[in-house]
Amino acid sequence: MAVKIKLQRLGKIRNAQYRVVIADARTRRDGAVIENIGIYHPKEEPSLIKIDSERAQYWLGVGAQPTEPVLALLKVTGDWQKHKGLDGAEGTLKVAEEKPSKLDLFNQALEEASNGPTAEAITEKRKKAKEEAEAKAAAEAEAEAKAAAEAEAAEAEEAPAEEAEEEKAEESEEN
Repeated sequence: MAVKIKLQRLGKIRNAQYRVVIADARTRRDGAVIENIGIYHPKEEPSLIKIDSERAQYWLGVGAQPTEPVLALLKVTGDWQKHKGLDGAEGTLKVAEEKPSKLDLFNQALEEASNGPTAEAITEKRKKAKEEAEAKAAAEAEAEAKAAAEAEAAEAEEAPAEEAEEEKAEESEEN
């Protein structure tokens, strides 16, 4: 019995997805199969190609002939080079980046939300209220700075008087 490794089409119109299957050469494209050894999704970026290398090597070893599209896939995965004993058995398959999990995305959004609003007020009323609050805070800061400066000056004036009183007290004790 002549055996072929071929693609069995799945999926909707304009969204082709294929299974890599082992089937009798005389069966139709989507007919009965002997074994399913992989999948191929050409519409994804990069294309998804998953082929069971061990089973592909077995079927190539017992004489199964790959069709042209399957031969191209086997070259990309490196299975054809491994079967023929050629260089490049590691293949040239591109792997897609892993998508972040939904839990990670949720935790990230939760962190951003807990940091408070990042956008400023849009309405005029809110802008004025914000400006008034800033002006009030600035006035309070100036008043505190002025009070602190006056307190330092008062302490500086009191310090010489206290020193003089202490000196007089020491002199009287000595006498």
